[in-house]
Amino acid sequence: MSEISIEQIRPELTWRLRQRVLYPESKLYEMEMEEDNHGYHFAAFKNGYIVAVVSLFNKADDWQFRKFAVDETMQNMGIGRSVLQHITDFVLTNGGTRLWCNARLSAIDFYLKAGFSHTGNFFSKNGFDYEILEKELTPSPAQQ
Repeated sequence: MSEISIEQIRPELTWRLRQRVLYPESKLYEMEMEEDNHGYHFAAFKNGYIVAVVSLFNKADDWQFRKFAVDETMQNMGIGRSVLQHITDFVLTNGGTRLWCNARLSAIDFYLKAGFSHTGNFFSKNGFDYEILEKELTPSPAQQ
């Protein structure tokens, strides 16, 4: 497998993969979120192509990631796990103590394997069922 690099990107570069993987019935222009300009956006690149994206938003020590998408042909190859570790490290470096997401029920096992915990808070939105999952973070001495 060729090398994967993870880089911070402009929000609009997340939209195409976000739409294709998460909302195939939606229009590309519908992928823009109002808060996009107030967040951090990351992509995993393979052979010059974006193969995974995620958006990260912060409020004090609390960080939420949203719109996490991995290209269908690249799933189950560790790319999502690498991106999740990258943003976890980013949050820790920036003083975060909690990382959370609204996880689609179909993705919960992925997050549990990465150390996230159930909150028991479930909801439905736009035809999808979610649970809020969270991970308490403790910085290493090097990150303090």
